[in-house]
Amino acid sequence: MIESACENARQIRDPVFDGVFFICVRTTRIYCRTICRVKLPLAKNVIFAPTAAAAEQSGYRPCLRCRPESAPGSAAWIGTKAVVKRGLRIIEEGYLDTHSIADLAERLGIGTRHVNRLFQQYTGATPRQLAATRRMHNAKRLINDTNMSFSDIAFESGYGSIRRFNDIFQKTYGKTPSAIRGRL
Repeated sequence: MIESACENARQIRDPVFDGVFFICVRTTRIYCRTICRVKLPLAKNVIFAPTAAAAEQSGYRPCLRCRPESAPGSAAWIGTKAVVKRGLRIIEEGYLDTHSIADLAERLGIGTRHVNRLFQQYTGATPRQLAATRRMHNAKRLINDTNMSFSDIAFESGYGSIRRFNDIFQKTYGKTPSAIRGRL
């Protein structure tokens, strides 16, 4: 972003640029949003950072008044949906095939009960249920699209045993994997 445009946005406290860049004040070592209502520092004491992380990396701390960590686009601004979205991505990568819900909660930086509560609220299912559905859908896709053996499909999909895979598949589809493959 052009420095003159940043300076102009800073001078008029333009909300359009809120979260687009941050104002770092050299004399106080604090960074702010463009909408901050503190007394405007002199232009010679200001530098601009593209992100809050860049400002902090340069040694500035967040303003306690405008709270730049809650600027539009930040995880705090998006709220708990950001945590769930990140968790869904981690689950989709197969994380729960080899880790526990407690491990997922720790990776997301929140407690186990809170993880379950958030996922239930936003997705209607627990992380464990989402991971089980992902495994089953992956297995069904492999049955339909490949000639892999059922044992390879079971392990490739994240099941710890062939017996567990067959039991869950039977409960989910009402048919065995071989019956599904035979229909195609």
